[in-house]
Amino acid sequence: MQEDFLHYLWKFKKFDFGKARTTNNSNLSIIGVGSHNHNSGPDFFNAKIEIDQQLWAGNVEIHIKSSDWYLHRHETDPNYDNVILHVVWEDDVEVFRKDNSAIPTLELKNLVHPESLEKYNSLLANGTKKWINCEKDFHLFDDFTLYNWLDRVYLERLEKKSIKILKMLKASSNNWEEVLFKLLFRNFGLKVNGDAFESIANSIDFKVIQKLGNSSFKMEALFFGQAGLLNEKLDQPYFTSLKSEYEFLRQKFKLDNASVIVPQYFRLRPDNFPMIRLSQLAQLYSNIPHLFSEVVNCNSKEEMYRLFSSNTSEFWDTHYTFKKDHKNRKKKLTPNFIDLLHINTIVPFKYCYLKETGDKETSETLEIVQKIRPEKNSIIEDFNGLRPKTATNAYHSQALLQLKNEYCDKNACLQCGLGAKLLQGLV
Repeated sequence: MQEDFLHYLWKFKKFDFGKARTTNNSNLSIIGVGSHNHNSGPDFFNAKIEIDQQLWAGNVEIHIKSSDWYLHRHETDPNYDNVILHVVWEDDVEVFRKDNSAIPTLELKNLVHPESLEKYNSLLANGTKKWINCEKDFHLFDDFTLYNWLDRVYLERLEKKSIKILKMLKASSNNWEEVLFKLLFRNFGLKVNGDAFESIANSIDFKVIQKLGNSSFKMEALFFGQAGLLNEKLDQPYFTSLKSEYEFLRQKFKLDNASVIVPQYFRLRPDNFPMIRLSQLAQLYSNIPHLFSEVVNCNSKEEMYRLFSSNTSEFWDTHYTFKKDHKNRKKKLTPNFIDLLHINTIVPFKYCYLKETGDKETSETLEIVQKIRPEKNSIIEDFNGLRPKTATNAYHSQALLQLKNEYCDKNACLQCGLGAKLLQGLV
């Protein structure tokens, strides 16, 4: 038994409330269950109940056993002084107010509909043996139910990302351009080098980026040098030039890279090698000096592809590393990579920016995500296996990742709109 299930039973009155009586056999009528509180304090605020024809308004606390009141030290917490009803699965001890009067208690154990218990056990029992608890029923959700819930879950994902962005904004003294720079840097590193690239960005004062202007060579020297990729002794002309330029920049701007995580090459395809991605970033910031404004005003997927159509510098057309060359080939950001940037960086950034500044509606930004192809990973493939074509765009795939990570993996079926539908027998 979980307290969350008891919350569900109380919230939706999934018990025989017509036969409900307090444990001291007083008549009990539930007029209003109150508002569910997900923060500290009693579980439901502003409930209305009638006990032996006396109307009470106040809070409701829910526990598996009555003795949990003392286990959680509620008797010493003034936030619980206004509890008018203690709802429990099993009543094993009386609970008293400050004036020594007993708090009325409702025991649910013998009032719950067998069907509700059966559905609860079916959904949550042996959950660790399933990929998701509702996997055998997932295909039964109609489009309206499923996508309405995914809408909410996707916004939850954006709000969660907004918390990090706002923390970065505060640390940067409200410099939105700097925040965008750091977010882009991290996501250019992808999963393998995300932390490393973020540490590089954090080691560079954004004012230095602005001062380097449109010099891609200086920008590249700065990025490579701060990443620790120019530390070798190598007799290669381009390497030597970059190293010399970096030494000049390091002295001029008093640069320090002691806290930088060195990027990795292991398990990376050559096009994702650190030098390739850093060169593309250098070209991007040197070619588009007002990148922040361009991103904020970009209103279509096609504009985003144009904006981020960044190549490497010429040297990298024939190299993946400084030591070996290959046949000439332009290394341009691919549409798939730009899609990932859009999904993981641009949309969360713009959503947060527009919401904070109120400059525009966020709906236009979200509409673009719906035009991007869904991500390809094992989670999305498994959801599509349970219900064909569940994810038809990136909006859906992002929502499904949030659903899996924040609800399914945490057995939070009782907080999930889909799980609640199953428990209520509406599917």
